[in-house]
Formats: sequence, structure tokens, C-alpha cells
Amino acid sequence: MASSTAPESGRAALLKAFDDSRTGVRGLVESGVSTVPDLFVHPDPYASVPLAPPGVSIPVVDLSLPAPLAAAAAAEAARDWGFFYLVNHDALVPSDYPGKALAAVRAFHELPAPDRAAHYGRAMDSGVSYFSNVDLFRSPAASWRDTIQLGFGPTRCEPERIPPVCRSEIVDWEAHATAVARAMMLLLCEGLGLPEATLEEASCLDGKLMVCHYYPVCPEPDRTMGLVPHSDPGVLTVLAQDRVGGLQVKHTNQDGQSYWVDAEPVPGALVINVGDLLQIMSNDKYKSVEHRVVMNPGEEARVSVGIFFNPGKRGESVFYGPLPELATSENPPKYRSFTMSEFLGAFLKRDLASKALIEHFKL
Repeated sequence: MASSTAPESGRAALLKAFDDSRTGVRGLVESGVSTVPDLFVHPDPYASVPLAPPGVSIPVVDLSLPAPLAAAAAAEAARDWGFFYLVNHDALVPSDYPGKALAAVRAFHELPAPDRAAHYGRAMDSGVSYFSNVDLFRSPAASWRDTIQLGFGPTRCEPERIPPVCRSEIVDWEAHATAVARAMMLLLCEGLGLPEATLEEASCLDGKLMVCHYYPVCPEPDRTMGLVPHSDPGVLTVLAQDRVGGLQVKHTNQDGQSYWVDAEPVPGALVINVGDLLQIMSNDKYKSVEHRVVMNPGEEARVSVGIFFNPGKRGESVFYGPLPELATSENPPKYRSFTMSEFLGAFLKRDLASKALIEHFKL
């Protein structure tokens, strides 16, 4: 019995030692590691699904189009892909954003190790935390990534707890990204034939979690992952990414073939994706799909800032499920109703790569 449990207990000790270093994966790079530590090794991480044929790309939604055309494009992308680039959003986002936010996040993650370590911790009591791998102690293998995580709703984080080097830029970007999310929810409601304010009135803009990811340069990029394949649990995600790249989206075409599509950085574009909760609320008209971040073989770390939008109303008498207008006798509800506490509880019990969240609520 002792021999069979020793490897697992040894892994637990290594995980604790890594976490106790308080400097994340960036700290490993700073220490000069020339190989990926065993804790971060993913067996054959890129072999399961092939890459897309040349020329395949996620759709583009252009906000400069007349509103009905933009809504139709957004709905088609959400239905067929679950992901799209959003371009020409100048009326919502100042020209120096999200660039300023991405640069500020990079500046934090590249502070000297003692300065970063002062902020390290997994507790979200103040609404702000800095750590490596949200599921570090639950997943079978850690990923090559560090994160600042901030809660902006329904309870807003304490601004003074945000690291000063990126504080103002993060606060500004949250406001700009919320304007983008509101515009996207209006378009997606129109695409479903619903009143434009349906999602906003369901408080879907009020629960906001920001994740500022940093993917350090990796000595063996083919042995680990930046972010394992997963789908986002919420309603909608607004993602800003720098020029480094690495995001891939899993797409299944009309012939049933699945492959990974590079969501390459496009200058001036944001990436928008449907979350599990919107798939449920739309009764499968929109779909939440798997995506991942592969390690880049270059010499520059990747930085991204994602904001997950979720309902802010979370009382035990408030239920979510397929929207009544979309669940009819001809198209009966595919999911049961649930509270946000049950939904988030089911999400937090799993490791990030688990795909069982939507299945948990299926009828």
C-alpha cells in the first residue's frame, strides 16, 4: 500500500513546494530551468485532434455594419463556432486599449520575484489574487501559466488590492470590456429573436471575473500546455490577447470532422466566445466550445486578459435554465433549472479540463 501511494504523496509535496515559492511558473524560468518539471508534463498533449486545414479561421463580426447585419453575423458565429473576432469596436474601446492593459499585466508578471511574491495567494477575500493554475491541486498536470484574478461583480474587488503597476489599466479595461459585452449581448439576443435587453435584464453583465494570464517562455514547449482544452462556464467571454499567439479553438465542421483552429492575434480585434451558461440559456441554439492555449516556441511570453460575464443575481430563489421564449413544445427544454450557487459549485468541484459541466444539467 505504501509503495502505491508514495508517488501521489510525493507529487503533493512538490505541488506544495511550488506553490509555497510564491513566484509561479515565471519563477521557474527565472531560476534557469532547462527542462519542464514533471509536475507540468502533459502526456502527448497535442496528439488527440488534428490541426485545421490551411485557410480555416474563426469568423469575424464587424461592428461597423448596420445593426441587423452585425446581429446576424454574431448569431451565425455563436451558433456554428461559439467564437468570433470582433472588429471595428472603436465607438466602445479607446484606441490605446486593450494594449495598455496587456502591457500593464506584462509589467506585473515581469516584476522582480520578491515584488510578485508579496501579492501571491489563492484566497479571493479581497476580490484579487495572484497564483499559478486555478486547479493546481486538482488537475493531473499543471499548465505553464500564471494569473492575476479579479472579481468585479456581483461584489467588486477592493481597488487598492490590485497591484499598483497595473491597477489603473485593469480598472479602465473592465469598464471598456463591459461596454463590449453589453453590445454583444444585445446582438446575440436579436439573433435569437429575443428583446435586446433579455440577457442584461437577467443580470448577465453583473457577475464579472477577470483573469490576466501570463504564459512564460518554455524550454520544452511540446511537453506541456499553456491552458488545457476546456469550455468557459459563464455566459460570454471578452478576450484581449497580445501578438504572441497560442489560442486554438476546437471546431467540428458539417461533415462531423473536428480540428483545432488557430485564433491568431488580429490587430485591433477582440475575441468573443459563448460560455456554457449561454448554451444552456439559448437551449443549444448557441454553443460553448473547447479551446486551449498551446505553448509557443518563440522567445516572448504570451499575455492575455479575459473577462467572464455571468449573472449577478445569485439568491437561492433565482433560477437559470433555458429561456422560456426558446423552450417550446416544438423545441422542449434540454436542461433543468438551477441556482447560480449550484452551477458554480459544480464548476469548482472539477478540474479545468473536465467537460461534464453542461452534462450535469441536461434533462
